[in-house]
Amino acid sequence: MSQIQFYGAILCPFAHRVRLTLLEKGVRFESIEIDPQNKPANFLEISPYGKVPVLKHGDNRVWESAIINEYLEETFPDPPLLPTEPIQRARARIWINFADTRLYATTGKILYGRDPHPTTLLIELSEHLLFMEHEGLRKHPTITPYWLGTELSLVDLTFYPWFEQLAVLEHFRGFGLPSGLDRLQEWQAAVAQRETVRSIANSPEFYLEHYGRLAQTKF
Repeated sequence: MSQIQFYGAILCPFAHRVRLTLLEKGVRFESIEIDPQNKPANFLEISPYGKVPVLKHGDNRVWESAIINEYLEETFPDPPLLPTEPIQRARARIWINFADTRLYATTGKILYGRDPHPTTLLIELSEHLLFMEHEGLRKHPTITPYWLGTELSLVDLTFYPWFEQLAVLEHFRGFGLPSGLDRLQEWQAAVAQRETVRSIANSPEFYLEHYGRLAQTKF
């Protein structure tokens, strides 16, 4: 296989999920850090959207994190990170879509919107988390460590980076997890113990320091 180059940014949760997928697949790759505030002059030649993450595999480029992860799943099928049954694969994609269009979308509005006290959006974010708890994890007939059961999936890797950066929402926007997220917190703890996750984990202090630098102009 051709050399893989991965363009990401340390604070980007979408890049984080792709890094986790590459590590879980055991795929060797060259990591290229992009500063979103000071992108290389030729970055649009690499990323047509001007965003990270981007994956270069030989002469091919793939962008958008969910699509990159599916590409990796199809190109490097072992170990599998999506179920084999069509309905389970559909459910996995539903949750990945939920993460992007609800959880991360609302979070982005909270952090980068003009309102420093976005009460309505904070309530909306809490509702998303409660939905995940009740419609996701509590729907399992038995308690399992991962989102879809006993095996790790792309759903776990999609959601996890949000939780690693939770301290940013708490510190800068006063957000607190709603009560009643017992299964969700158990799930987070299980994923956090994986060797791949631990190998690239950053502390809450790391995120607070780096987001604090952005706060002067962005928050």
